[in-house]
Amino acid sequence: MSSPEDRLDVIETCTRMLWYVDLRQWDALPALLAEKVTLDYTSLFGGEPVVRTPDQVIADWSAGLGHLKATQHMIGNQIAEVRGDAAVLTAHFQATHLLPNPYGSETWTLGGRYRFDLARTTAGWRIAGVLMTALWADGNQQIMTVSDGPKETT
Repeated sequence: MSSPEDRLDVIETCTRMLWYVDLRQWDALPALLAEKVTLDYTSLFGGEPVVRTPDQVIADWSAGLGHLKATQHMIGNQIAEVRGDAAVLTAHFQATHLLPNPYGSETWTLGGRYRFDLARTTAGWRIAGVLMTALWADGNQQIMTVSDGPKETT
């Protein structure tokens, strides 16, 4: 049986990860990530899951989100299951992305489920896997692509 403290620590670790991403506190993220992190965004982008180091994860996220004016990742209905030194947190999410632009809606909102796999270390819980399952979206997904917009031709 897992302790309430473990379950709360697992929830806090995952919440902090999303908080740091939204605040662009990239330097705080390594303290939450395992030495290798499996990222699975295949429900949205296709392809295959990837395994990354914390530095690679942060580089990917800062490149993919850094051009946006703001993001807000909210999770709820968290269920934390702890078995020894391993844990899984499942949660619903809604992520809103903001980029004012002259070519369409300035927001793109995505909703779905997250599954976080965590490992207990001597330094605390670390995220070893993120599976994002997209269930719905609304708005302008094109804001996720860095672009200067349409080019004029002469």
